[in-house]
Parts: sequence; structure tokens; C-alpha cells
Amino acid sequence: MSSSSISVQSLVQRGGDRDFLIDVRTPAEFEACHPEGAVNVPLDRLDPAEVLKQFPMNSDGKLYLTCQSGTRAKMAQEKFNQAGILNAVLVEGGLNAWRMAGFPVVEGKATISVDRQARIVIGSIVVLGVVIGFAVHPIGFALSGLVGAGLVYAGVTDTCAIAMLLARMPWNQGSCSANIRSCSA
Repeated sequence: MSSSSISVQSLVQRGGDRDFLIDVRTPAEFEACHPEGAVNVPLDRLDPAEVLKQFPMNSDGKLYLTCQSGTRAKMAQEKFNQAGILNAVLVEGGLNAWRMAGFPVVEGKATISVDRQARIVIGSIVVLGVVIGFAVHPIGFALSGLVGAGLVYAGVTDTCAIAMLLARMPWNQGSCSANIRSCSA
């Protein structure tokens, strides 16, 4: 199984008309800010075969995958690899590294990232559980404990069910249509 990656600096130096930069974040995150030239194909809607139909390439072309920091892009790369498409390359550090390097980005309407939304929801549930535990019934502490256990599981598996649920919410869908070409910069 291929697990190739490239730094942001190497990707920009490489250039290339046969290559595509795919941002796998939610449409709302993409609209807020994305690398210049990137197209949006959200991870939860990623179908590797459909991507190849939409973006025909030469045999030596590459698909570069990015997200905010690299975690979702790594999941997307695994989807491509499982489909037998081995020319999907992870962009190390994602948009965070892109911005730190000073490369051009397209800025749009600012939104709260899905990861930040998840932290707000999770923190609120923990606080609510503690308040219920002290003010109403000790069972409230169990709620906070379950959320803690969920965070441990999320850390071990590098997945977050609440973040995946939030990514599907209407406010995180942006104004892009289902056609993946419509979100290109």
C-alpha cells in the first residue's frame, strides 16, 4: 500500500498541469479559506472512482490531498489506496503548513472549523454533566465520564464521531453544489 507524502514547499516548487490539489475538508471550511487552485471534495462524499472521472489525468499525474492539518487527507489517501489508486499524495501539514509557508490562499467567509465546533460541543456536554451531577442527580457525572471515554477512543483511533456528525450539518455544507467541479478555485 502506498503512503507517499510531499511537503507544501516541494509541491509548490513542483508545479505541474497534470496534477490536482484536492481539499477534503467540509464545503464551509473550504469556502472560508483554501489553497489557491484547490478543488473541494469533502471526505464524507469522497468516491475515488468519481474523482478520476471528474479529473482525467495522464498516467504520471498526481492527486495531492490536503485538509486543515493532514488527518482527513490521510484518511482520503487510504480510500484512494483501497480503491487501487496509488497516485494520491498526502500534503504534509495541510492548510496550516500552506499558510505558514506564505503560499497563496483564497479567503472567503470565515466560519468555525469542524474541529473547533466539536471541542465546543464536547466541552459543553462535560460542563452540563458536572452541573447536573452537583445540582440535580449524581448520574450527571456519568455523562461527563462517558464523554471522557469517547475522547480517549477518539484519540486512540484518530476519529471523532461528533466531528463527523457536525461535518454533515447544514451550516457546514457551504454553498457548493454536489458537483465537485463547482467548488474549484
